[in-house]
Amino acid sequence: MMKQTIRKILSGAPMLAISAAVLAGAAFAPAQAAGWQPTKPVEIIVAAGAGGASDQMARMMQAAIQKNNLMKQPMVVTLKAGASGAEALMYMKSSVGDPNKVLIAYSLIYMLPLSAKIPFDWHELTPVSIIALDQFVLWDNTTLPYKNVKEFIAAAKAANPPFKMGGTGSKREDHVLTVFMEKKTGAKFAYLPYKSGGEAATQLVGNHTASNVNNPSENLEVWRAGQVRALCVFDKERIGYKTKVTDTQSWNDIPTCKEEGLDVQYLMLRAMFLPGKVTPEQTAFYVDLFRKVTQTAEYKDYMEKQALKPIFLTGPDMLKFLETDGALNKSLMTEAGFVAK
Repeated sequence: MMKQTIRKILSGAPMLAISAAVLAGAAFAPAQAAGWQPTKPVEIIVAAGAGGASDQMARMMQAAIQKNNLMKQPMVVTLKAGASGAEALMYMKSSVGDPNKVLIAYSLIYMLPLSAKIPFDWHELTPVSIIALDQFVLWDNTTLPYKNVKEFIAAAKAANPPFKMGGTGSKREDHVLTVFMEKKTGAKFAYLPYKSGGEAATQLVGNHTASNVNNPSENLEVWRAGQVRALCVFDKERIGYKTKVTDTQSWNDIPTCKEEGLDVQYLMLRAMFLPGKVTPEQTAFYVDLFRKVTQTAEYKDYMEKQALKPIFLTGPDMLKFLETDGALNKSLMTEAGFVAK
């Protein structure tokens, strides 16, 4: 069951093909006709702490919008990591009809309502666009002797007390991946949730944890500095970027976990939402804005440096993706035993 469920995550490949076609048609499209525009600063809401992948992406978009004059009003990044991100979700829910708040969302929108039973449903918000897909990598500290997945798992199975696995939040993506690793290998980990991927990276560098399953961007600098080791990527294919990041490795040099005998796969969306009950004109403004962002040099450079999969989905294609992805995340959460009763 677990293997079949995890494989279904990547059934979104046709979506990637659709998104490529959407991007091709949208590239260099004329600027949106005169219509609604923000008349005051726009908040981009991050449901995580400083230094994490969502915070980094939000600041990239903020810079791209400002540098390329894509919006007359400034965009301000607001971090709302309280209650494991529930603060951000409830803030957006309570901002009905306010077109000056945009949430940068990820799998939290599915998982947190299931694990914490907060009164939130992503259908209450207004979907704008999916702008990237994020992967996860299994990392350990370079001072440890485990240089590949086989050695790491063997050591984890023999460890007493269990290896400490760092991650972002309890009963979230990192935690789900850890549970599936346990189920696939028989190893046991002591999972330690942190406020952000940046904090999880710091804890790994300091040898306070033995490993983490951070997104590429969250461990980028410490990987480049030679402080952590990338063991495998939780995807069906290697990361496509071949430019060297460290002295010896590119993202493409990291094997898939399946190649290393650990058949666990997971992709996470990066999507933009407005509050509920905004007008079609307001939604159209932001669809156009984020489409333009994906055409900037800043976005393209960020995709490669942070090893993200570029994508642009909106309208019916986005809704189809969200419904499928939400159902798959619910299945994974149920299988991991993380759904609150």
